[in-house]
Amino acid sequence: MERTMSGREKPVPRPRYYNMVYHRTSMSSESGDTQLPTWKTYLYQLQNEAPKPKVIACKREQPNRPTYYSVEYHGLISREEAEDLLTLGGDGSYLVRKSDRGPQAFTLAIRFDHQTKNYKLYYDGLHYVGEKRFETVEQLVADGLIHFYIESRAADYIASLSEESNYAQSPYLAYSVKKKRLQKSRNHAANHRIDGAQPLSNEQLQSIPTSVDNDVDNVDADVDVTEFEKPHVFKTHNFTGLHWCDFCANFMWGLIAQGSKCQDCGFEAHKKCSEKVPNDCMPDIKYLKSVFGQDLTTVIKAHKSPIPMVVERCVKEIESRGMTCEGLYRVAGSHDEVEEIRMAFDKDCENTVITSARYEDVNTITSVLKLYFRLLPLPLITFDAYRKIMEAMNREEQKDKLLLMREGLAILPPAHYQTLKYLINHLIRVTEKKAKNMMSSENLAIVFAPTLMRSPDTDPMLNLMSVGAEQTATGILLSCSKELFLK
Repeated sequence: MERTMSGREKPVPRPRYYNMVYHRTSMSSESGDTQLPTWKTYLYQLQNEAPKPKVIACKREQPNRPTYYSVEYHGLISREEAEDLLTLGGDGSYLVRKSDRGPQAFTLAIRFDHQTKNYKLYYDGLHYVGEKRFETVEQLVADGLIHFYIESRAADYIASLSEESNYAQSPYLAYSVKKKRLQKSRNHAANHRIDGAQPLSNEQLQSIPTSVDNDVDNVDADVDVTEFEKPHVFKTHNFTGLHWCDFCANFMWGLIAQGSKCQDCGFEAHKKCSEKVPNDCMPDIKYLKSVFGQDLTTVIKAHKSPIPMVVERCVKEIESRGMTCEGLYRVAGSHDEVEEIRMAFDKDCENTVITSARYEDVNTITSVLKLYFRLLPLPLITFDAYRKIMEAMNREEQKDKLLLMREGLAILPPAHYQTLKYLINHLIRVTEKKAKNMMSSENLAIVFAPTLMRSPDTDPMLNLMSVGAEQTATGILLSCSKELFLK
């Protein structure tokens, strides 16, 4: 960087492409075409301008050269000798020298902006000077030169990326709006197909189990899973090829670990930009490695259904053939069959077969359902709601209990609330057959209390003391569902 007469650094003038864009497109909306955000090329152009790595090859034989270094290794030379070699090589030149700090101490020297930068160089199967790991020293230097160049030429621009970016105009939000609109359009079309379907015959009507007729009543009519709030799950990612930030629309520079990527929806962003993104993740099913053990909201939004597919399919199967089975939910199914079904659901949720022809024992299906809830990383009754509900159990008056329990249920995430409501309504239908299945609300409360909720406390003695209150709360959910689930 040039300096003024006073010694201050003269700012580098911004190139003409500073505000140029990479891509422009539009999407249709009800009111006409909407201009989508544009991809900005300033940082991409700077990366292309960055000096390229130039190895200063050692011309002397180095008998003790480590096997993981090549011609860049110069052995035990002084800092001054390295400086002279790099000055001749110019910007982008680099070498590795033996350090006198210890037997396995090495220094990477890089020339940039007419200055030599020295770094402690390490190797553990990969080369590194900081957090990033590289297969070769050349790759490490190339990445470093890109960062040196961009951060020296565009420091103010980088600092303002996430602050000045308008999320309402971001590429990701535009895509999300389009995706939501498409999903709603599909749902609307599906509803019209159902409305316009031919009426069923008497024989067809009689073949449908009456116990599942109330499924529609279990889910609120105005539920839109695309609007459920869900935080993104960002992790540092090594992007292959050229990638732009979905938040600020600027290029993500560097060769590896250029930014963060959401593990559930694929949102790509600079690390700083990812910290500004609201909780509007729209999970894509292609990113889900499994169904069991996944966050409930993630699964529901990925499948675009207010009830998890595993829960809905298991409940319908149980209600179609198992409601009068003695000890329903109390008797365990075959462990091997349960694992087989779990793996099948994880692999292909929609096409997993759980009919009686494949699994004769309905207790296997009830065990699968209970396992799904037990493996949720966040319990169906979340920890915040749990505290409210346990507080309610200390009240003497029933009306006070119900009031506090309603407050607890009201703070459940929508996905948890709708699924709990659906499950409770199913269990109520199980109790209606208690004369045959021997499963009263008290018996079901004993079975389901540890499945639906768990204490955030890690003290086993405190957890043991809460068992009775948890069973009582589950019993109240079953006996007073109409008073508790008001929305």
